[in-house]
Amino acid sequence: MQIDAQFNDLRKLPDYPAARFLTQGKVTLQTPPDLPAGASAAEMLQALWDQKALMDMLQVLAHALPPREATWWACLTARDLGQGNTSAVHAAEAWVRQPGPQTRSAARATYDTAPDDDDTVFCAMAASFADGTMGPGEYDDYDAPPGAVGAAVFGLLLITLFAEDSTPEERGPLLLARGLDIARGGNGQIATDA
Repeated sequence: MQIDAQFNDLRKLPDYPAARFLTQGKVTLQTPPDLPAGASAAEMLQALWDQKALMDMLQVLAHALPPREATWWACLTARDLGQGNTSAVHAAEAWVRQPGPQTRSAARATYDTAPDDDDTVFCAMAASFADGTMGPGEYDDYDAPPGAVGAAVFGLLLITLFAEDSTPEERGPLLLARGLDIARGGNGQIATDA
């Protein structure tokens, strides 16, 4: 399969087949591509691109990126919504900058106490579940749900896609460009007019 340049050098994505992380995360794609079981994440993204399956591409990236990078993508997405100045975003960004039990505990505390109408809680949720458990401390004995980080990030991406001030066609390409930049090792801070 010929891979477009935009899907080359996605060094942050796993080197094992995309089917593995999608199965582990219990991800169901709306437009499943006809690919061999051993297809890479880049091949999966290329096939979805060819099918114009933007939401599936975002979901694949949300589950393929390592937890730290995926959480950072969520934080950038919250800022796209104009909601970057919340305790959930600040706690998640602190964990991204310095992953560890202390910053993860702060993210979990923010996740537990966030108001019901705070969409940015998905950022704190992703940071909280990043080590594969429900959180540090007393939560460390309990496994996080399969694909919890990817599901949290994708949840915020969906909210952003359908925000009242734009359409998926307007916001989707920016979200995808940011995710791909992060997958290449970039910081995802692409200009909003890109």
